[in-house]
Amino acid sequence: MPLEVSNVKREFTFKRDGKDVPLTDPNPEFSVEEVLKFYSTSYPELTNAIAEGPKVVGDKASYTLTTKAGKLG
Repeated sequence: MPLEVSNVKREFTFKRDGKDVPLTDPNPEFSVEEVLKFYSTSYPELTNAIAEGPKVVGDKASYTLTTKAGKLG
């Protein structure tokens, strides 16, 4: 049985004002940290965010970006 290789598309989401904000992958060559840095210019709360995942479903790898802003402890 031949091995089949397929590209997995990355998706990124984070919560803002209680709503999920989807972010497209700006460059598949970027590391997850580089994606956070790229989007932090538009969403400053992502400056100190952490990425959880990926959760792979089908041909998509989903990352949840969790911000630390406003959280103590």
